[in-house]
Amino acid sequence: MSIYPKHPQTAVDYLIDWGGGMSGRAIAASDWSVHPAEAGGIGITTDLIGPTATRVRLTGGVAGHDYRISGRATFADGGVATRGLALRVAAERARPMAEAR
Repeated sequence: MSIYPKHPQTAVDYLIDWGGGMSGRAIAASDWSVHPAEAGGIGITTDLIGPTATRVRLTGGVAGHDYRISGRATFADGGVATRGLALRVAAERARPMAEAR
């Protein structure tokens, strides 16, 4: 599994397109989780459902920590599918003195 970088002060959107094996089924519900759940860790601020895709907006995170994000889609016919991704929150870099003014 690839590990995607994230800066602790940015919000990023991730989209999962479930269309490949849906065979015309509609997404009825979406659930996202973050592991580990910790103070100052990755937060989920938006969870959107489209006809064949779900999107999550992730914020925060502790610099230097790794997180696993799991997305679960429940289809109108009762079927369920789960996918995930891994994030590494980048350590904050020190700004050169010229930028610090």
